Amino acid sequence: MTTTPASTPPRLSQDALARILDVTQQLAQPNDLIHMLTQVVDAGKSVLSADKCALWLYDATSDELTMRVPELKPPPRMLAAQGLVGECLASREIINVANAYSDPRFSGIVDKATGYKTHSILSVPLLGWEMQPVGVLQLLNKHAGGFDESDELLAATLAAQCAVALQRAQLTEALMLKERLDEEVALAREIQMSTLPTEMPHLPGYDLHGHFVPTGQAGGDLFDLVILDGQLFVLLGDATGHGFGPALSATQMQAMLRVAFRCGASLDEAYRHVNNQLAEDLPDDRFITAFMGFLDPQSHQVRFHSGGQGPILHFRAADERCEWQRPTTFPVGIMELTHAGESQVLQLDPGDVLVLLSDGIYEYESKQGVAFGEERVADLLRYHHRLPMVELGKQILNATFEHGEGVSQQDDITLVLIRRLPGEK
Repeated sequence: MTTTPASTPPRLSQDALARILDVTQQLAQPNDLIHMLTQVVDAGKSVLSADKCALWLYDATSDELTMRVPELKPPPRMLAAQGLVGECLASREIINVANAYSDPRFSGIVDKATGYKTHSILSVPLLGWEMQPVGVLQLLNKHAGGFDESDELLAATLAAQCAVALQRAQLTEALMLKERLDEEVALAREIQMSTLPTEMPHLPGYDLHGHFVPTGQAGGDLFDLVILDGQLFVLLGDATGHGFGPALSATQMQAMLRVAFRCGASLDEAYRHVNNQLAEDLPDDRFITAFMGFLDPQSHQVRFHSGGQGPILHFRAADERCEWQRPTTFPVGIMELTHAGESQVLQLDPGDVLVLLSDGIYEYESKQGVAFGEERVADLLRYHHRLPMVELGKQILNATFEHGEGVSQQDDITLVLIRRLPGEK
């Protein structure tokens, strides 16, 4: 930037000042970002008698500058440390170059893309609140000679107004985007929660409870408890990852299973077909661990497949003993199966409890990095197994969060508790 003697400071003419005030008034209007950028470029060309004007916006995430006006496809991009535009932003100072091609900092990428010939170039940093970098305004090829000190003052004044307006517009857009996202998140959560049982089904001789605590607005866990042809269908699933993608995968599996059973498919057939469909649909690094089975209230047997879901706790009330069952096969959707394999059978005696918990319980860590683990779950069952299942669920959740000592929840938590009431035949 050229230094002007203190005795002759450059001054804005009344005409230039009026034009900048007019631009400032226009920038205060609630325009969209592209419209605002176009206003700035048009004002720069007019006020400074430039042939062309370019406006670059800075992205702190990628540390890049992207030319937004004029609109080119693809838009030119430069690292924030490159070229005249990068140095202008980094130095926070105006750079006035009379002969662009004689300056080694000039990259010429826009000239190469458009065929335009840049001669003089005035680069002005756009700095928002607390000197935060917003972008760079570049004026090209003044109609009469090169840019002078008065032009620098005009450009700096325009840039100061422009930077604040742009920062306000970006914040407004971000706020509006967040509001739209919040609405979509709320809708997605409402849809997911609507697929879960709102009330536990009535099964004579049994006490049932299921509960879901997502990590965020939506989670990859799910459960289902529903009476189908006189038997209780039991499902607990945990899709890899968190958020809407896993939530959709888990909901897709639940819907396909319900349709399969209502169409008369057996447990083995449904497991195989749903697994193979998900193996085709899901990305290679995605799968679902799932327990699925049927409880026959006449024989009190639970016949099930456990695709990667475990451990499965069978609490035997007669001797207050915990039996742990491991997964019986691969997670759902990880590979295509030609047959489902042998289903397993649990016999529930009076007072017995079937406990299905997602790994959000077992892997919940304390501040010291100690997982909640299986033994703490077993202790809770020995002490609280006579409680109603909804109360047992509360005891498990309370103990888990107390173990965490304020550590934030890192994984979805789902539990399904099934107790055969004592004295029931």
